[in-house]
Amino acid sequence: MVNRVILIGNLGKDPEVRRLESGAVVAKFSLATSESYKDKTGNWQEQTEWHDIVVWRALAERAEQSLKKGMTIYVEGRLTHRTWQDQDGNNKRTTEVLANYFRILDRKQSSAPVSAPSSATAGGDQEPPMPNEMDEDLPF
Repeated sequence: MVNRVILIGNLGKDPEVRRLESGAVVAKFSLATSESYKDKTGNWQEQTEWHDIVVWRALAERAEQSLKKGMTIYVEGRLTHRTWQDQDGNNKRTTEVLANYFRILDRKQSSAPVSAPSSATAGGDQEPPMPNEMDEDLPF
């Protein structure tokens, strides 16, 4: 069985970083991916999906130092689901990507790969393929 997610998108905001009592560091950020298509009338439409990304420990510290709103990044990880109760006792559920690797794709930014310490889950010595130059910019 495989649970693997690969996304290329733009950061919707700077990462939110928390340091837990245990000393662990966690960062969360939103990533927008877009798809363009022609509708029935022949006009181009764009559909944007937002993804919640979570990174832990050293990768969270790197995200805090290097990621900024609007950057284009490549992310690898796995889907996770979390449930909790809100203040009113209502059950809530969210889907997140638990990332173990990211790479900044903006040419003006560093493009050094950043991954979690486990080389088996981060792709080992192999870097993910670089995408073709993106033609579209998202407005943020």
